[in-house]
Amino acid sequence: MFNEIIFETMEKLPNYVFAEVGKIKMDLRRKGKDVIDFSMGNPDGPTPKHIINKLIEASKKDKNHGYSSSIGIYKLRLAISNWYKRRYNANIDPNTEAIATMGSKDGYVHLIQAIANDGDIAIVPEPTYPIHSYAFSISGAKVRKMGISFNDDYELDEDKFLSELEQKIDEDGKKAKFVLVNFPHNPTCVTVTENFYERLVKLAKEKRFYIISDIAYADLTYDGYKTPSILSVKGAKDVAIESFTLSKSYNMAGWRVGFFCGNAKLVGALQKLKSWTNYGMFTPIQVASTIALNGPQGCVEDIKMVYQKRRDVLVDSFANAGWKLNPPKSTMFIWAKIPEQLKGMKSLEFSKKLLSEANVAVSPGGSFGEYGDDYVRIALLENKNRIRQAGKNIKKFLKEN
Repeated sequence: MFNEIIFETMEKLPNYVFAEVGKIKMDLRRKGKDVIDFSMGNPDGPTPKHIINKLIEASKKDKNHGYSSSIGIYKLRLAISNWYKRRYNANIDPNTEAIATMGSKDGYVHLIQAIANDGDIAIVPEPTYPIHSYAFSISGAKVRKMGISFNDDYELDEDKFLSELEQKIDEDGKKAKFVLVNFPHNPTCVTVTENFYERLVKLAKEKRFYIISDIAYADLTYDGYKTPSILSVKGAKDVAIESFTLSKSYNMAGWRVGFFCGNAKLVGALQKLKSWTNYGMFTPIQVASTIALNGPQGCVEDIKMVYQKRRDVLVDSFANAGWKLNPPKSTMFIWAKIPEQLKGMKSLEFSKKLLSEANVAVSPGGSFGEYGDDYVRIALLENKNRIRQAGKNIKKFLKEN
């Protein structure tokens, strides 16, 4: 009897994108194989010491061990607002336009639950970080897909994107209510200019849709590129909300600290839902996060340089192996076309073959949507010596294939 029961929400979700490659990876490791792992975007560096020291100090105070406000302590929300002012000259009211969340992923799912109605339509460009799409499906909304076009420097074709978006908004006579943008982009590393956001905000006001912007990789930029924020655009708060996370910039992935800022109605909806579903993060974590945002930012530059150096070594090593890659200007990934001699393969088949025969793990691009199946995502999460060894493994692999 119970075997016949269907959990309809779970039926909307496929197995998580990294499951199949992850199983092969674990099987190889059990057999004693040395797997060089570029498959997961999990920061591998230490959290800066001044942040950890503040966590320890705050943890020793008895008053910090009770329940915390679901919106986040005021000092953290003020630090968030000041961060936006320093970085983007954007004015954020810490009381009505900023909210701290348990990581940006958890916050994003709660945001969509709070604002999306059954049957609402959201436009999510593909390839996409999976939860950007499936959060809407979980909430009963419908996802309208569109592809991303970009050049060899991973720069978005902004004219094409906005032109296609304008058509997608009213496709089939049903108007989209939300548009998701994520730049610098996971998984493709694609970047945009501030002018892109100016045009997007204008279009949102004309067509009456909300923009949800994710800038999780805002700090991980190279070769002079600087990430813009939609909230620096005049009038953006009328139509937009934006998320950021401390996971990448400060090596705080396990701490689960993120935040959303922007449109007061959207922030308020998220705040109301969170007041019913959870309390805030452990207060000492919030205190330490305040120090991360307000304190010295040299640690962010140091973390960024680690990824940049790995990027450069990987591009050189893989080129020597016969796999030419273009260096991206952002994120902790490289969005790589499947090598020319194997380009007939789909991404999952190629990823499994590369892992089984070369002991190198990457993420299949098809896991991020149908538009990604000619690519794989390579995370910059092995040290330089391991990257060079991967290059040697791949050189042998390509010669044999």
